[in-house]
This record gives sequence, structure tokens and C-alpha cells, in this order.
Amino acid sequence: MKEKRQKKLEKIKATNIEEYLRQLPEPPEEHAHELKMEKYLKDLIEKQDKSIKILSLIKKEYPEVRKTALKHHNPFELLIATILSAQCTDKMVNKVTKVLFEKYKTPEDYAKANLKELQAIIRPTGFYRNKAKFIKAAAEKLIKDFNYKVPRTIKELTSFLGVARKTANVVLSNAFGINEGVAVDTHVMRLSERLGFTEEKNRDKMEKDLMTLFPKERWFEVSNLLIAHGRRVCIARHPKCNICIVNNLCPSAFTFD
Repeated sequence: MKEKRQKKLEKIKATNIEEYLRQLPEPPEEHAHELKMEKYLKDLIEKQDKSIKILSLIKKEYPEVRKTALKHHNPFELLIATILSAQCTDKMVNKVTKVLFEKYKTPEDYAKANLKELQAIIRPTGFYRNKAKFIKAAAEKLIKDFNYKVPRTIKELTSFLGVARKTANVVLSNAFGINEGVAVDTHVMRLSERLGFTEEKNRDKMEKDLMTLFPKERWFEVSNLLIAHGRRVCIARHPKCNICIVNNLCPSAFTFD
């Protein structure tokens, strides 16, 4: 049994094992470290099983959710739409990109675009000055460094001005079917805390916890399903716990005024 658990531990991408172990009280037995590891593994496996069960139930509730709600025709348009989605709803982004994508078709179009005109179009998404700067910079970098093609790695995508891991993960998973991580937006952050997937507040640390809990092949749907559930049921101020499909598994259920 111990050997079987040890093998499973080796397959788990637990990035915070040592930190977890230090927090546990030191047992009096001779092999204290081994006992701590055994407890960590047991707790983690139980948490994984519960988390996967929650995700599977949410998936049954939203069978239509397959990809991002951001409308696009190619990876470059998805990159632009995701940049615009920061602090903005997908609904508003889609409204704006309907006009934007008609006016600008190629990276050259954006690179040569009049900054004021670009700002005017994307203004409804908020933070339009920075976003316009990010979009033009992305187009210029795509032309100069990547031969007009959107790169397919986290490292390359996050080298773009204004592109962090969340944006990179959205582009990689939706445009190319590549899972290098979990796209953590505000909905994913909120639900991950409420559902007990993580106690972290930092977006990157939260992503690492989610990558530990769920198998790699499910990282893509983790984000899209939590976003869908966050928009329709587990909303920010007054979550609808009475109709939530996972209220019997959620540690936060019915704790909101």
C-alpha cells in the first residue's frame, strides 16, 4: 500500500509539498518525515477526488460549454479579444470586436492603425489607452519576431506587452488545444476559493494549486466550466446556493447573507 501511494505521489505535481509539511506538527515517531508525507498524500488524494467530482457535476450542468465565449476567427483575433477582456465582460468585448475585426484584418493593420482611432473603438472595454498600446505592440512583435504567427508557448506569449499567464493560457488552449496551465480569471479565482480548491489569493499560486488538483487533460475545461458556473449560479455578491448542483459538496454553500 505504501509503495502504491508513493508511486501516485510521484505523478502529482504538488508544488507546495515542503511548505505543507512544515506546517504539520512533528510526530514523536522515528520516521517523522515519512509520516508527514503519508498524511500529505492522503489529504491530497482525498481533495483531488472531491475536486474532480465537483468539476464533473458542473460539466453535466453545462454540456454546451466547450470553449471561450470570446468570438474570434483566428489565434491573432483571440489574442486581441483576450487582451480586451481584462476587467471587462465577454459580452462587451464581443460587441466591440464585431466592429474592430471588420476594420482591422491583419497584424499590419493594427501595427499601422491610428492610435486615437483604435482607442475610440475599444473605449467601451475600459483601460482603452493601455489596451490600445498592448494591441499595437503585440501586432508589431508578431511581425518582427514571430513571422506573423501567434506563438504556441507560455514563455513566448508572456513576452508580449500586457500578456500574462491568464491571457496566454486562454490563447493556447482555445486556439491550439495546448494545455500549459489553467486560465485564472476573476470567476475562476472566486469559485476556486469558495469550492475549497485553494486557499491562495495570488493568481499564479492559485493556478499551481488547480494544476495539482486536476489532471492535465482537464485544465482547459476547469477554467471554462468555472467561468460558466460563476456567471450563472455562483455569482459574486449573492450566489444562488439553493439551485447549485454542487451545494452538498461546497464548503461555502449557504454561508452568504
